[in-house]
Amino acid sequence: MTTFDKREEGFEKKFAHDEELRFKAMARRNKYLGQWAAQKLGISGGEAEAYAKSVVVADFDQPGEEDVFSKVRKDFDAKGLNTISDREIRTAMNDLLAKAVDEIKTGK
Repeated sequence: MTTFDKREEGFEKKFAHDEELRFKAMARRNKYLGQWAAQKLGISGGEAEAYAKSVVVADFDQPGEEDVFSKVRKDFDAKGLNTISDREIRTAMNDLLAKAVDEIKTGK
């Protein structure tokens, strides 16, 4: 194996590791977003956990995070929570992603 091959293999391993961490962070963020949204929707207990899981699953509908945002937005609208703005949802998404990344980096 040449030095170039070793470097290429190293880059491939790092890419795979980074992608795995990104996937875990997004799934954790979506769970936290589901818990946050459940609280706003007045859902608690096992029903809140089931809702959080449905938000995680919503992320598999389309590439990107718009499917998660759309689910939460539609659920808020259906419940008459029009006072919660798109900006508030997106801010929660960003803040909760930062929390998830920090937790993963620190091994929580």
